Amino acid sequence: MAGVLDSVNQRTQLVGQNRLELLLFRLDGTQIYGINVFKVKEVLQCPHLSIMPKSKPVVRGVASIRGGVLPILDLSIATGKPLLQDIQNTFAIITEYNDRVLGFLVRSVERIVNMRWEEILPPPKGAGRNHYLTAVTHVDGHLVEILDVEKILAEVSPVSESLSESVTEQAAQIQKKQEIPAKVLIADDSSVARKQVTRCLEGIGIEVIALNDGRQTLNYLKQIADEGKNPAHDFLMLISDIEMPEMDGYTLTTEIRHDPRMKDMHILLHTSLSGVFNLAMVKRVGASDFLAKFHPDELASRVMDRIKQLDGSQN
Repeated sequence: MAGVLDSVNQRTQLVGQNRLELLLFRLDGTQIYGINVFKVKEVLQCPHLSIMPKSKPVVRGVASIRGGVLPILDLSIATGKPLLQDIQNTFAIITEYNDRVLGFLVRSVERIVNMRWEEILPPPKGAGRNHYLTAVTHVDGHLVEILDVEKILAEVSPVSESLSESVTEQAAQIQKKQEIPAKVLIADDSSVARKQVTRCLEGIGIEVIALNDGRQTLNYLKQIADEGKNPAHDFLMLISDIEMPEMDGYTLTTEIRHDPRMKDMHILLHTSLSGVFNLAMVKRVGASDFLAKFHPDELASRVMDRIKQLDGSQN
């Protein structure tokens, strides 16, 4: 356990190499689950929990950790399983998602494994729509399920997806004098994230094409280029997640920049990953912009700024 805790904060050198490290854990049962170490701030023996009146069953309580009060969610309940018993003998994985710090209660924490994104695969097609998986992989012959935490949070602690009136009014004004095609390409492995971004952009009159991962997106762009078209002319921008099966957003950006047929593509990296390393990596791989998930007004504003930029360049 000490080895897991000691290594959580030593992983930024993997960013941009199409690699990741997974923290493996279990709920009740033998199934192994994984979470990207970059989402993890620390791992603790379950701290003292104070019960919050009228809170949802998934929230087992709040804990005072390093000067802050954090909600602790039972990851077993969140994924439709029975609540974890004997919580004194559980662990809290303290994470940061979408600018929110919270803890996930799990039965046990196993170890950290170093993997390539090519080894991280989409969920099986027969898994249906009601699962909580964003990807799967194999470690030492065992199936590891990587949870779609964005879907879990959207269900247990939803954020507002509404656009403010001022943003929708601004979008309406831009649309009146817009002279360029308003179409955006999205790459994100989370179905919840794809829907959130799609609804946001469609709310300001933007046509959206949404794809599931970096590899699929790169192949799609290459197909357009093979037809003699310039993807940078077809789309206002690419909005790409960073964490995706088979090819992460950093590698996708690098591949696009290295292809002269699409190197001018405007790329906004849009991720729940936190940390200052993101801004450095944006410059390193040549991305145009970076935005933390999920702030609909800010996302819409970035797209409208791009429209105004392109309209201005044509005058």
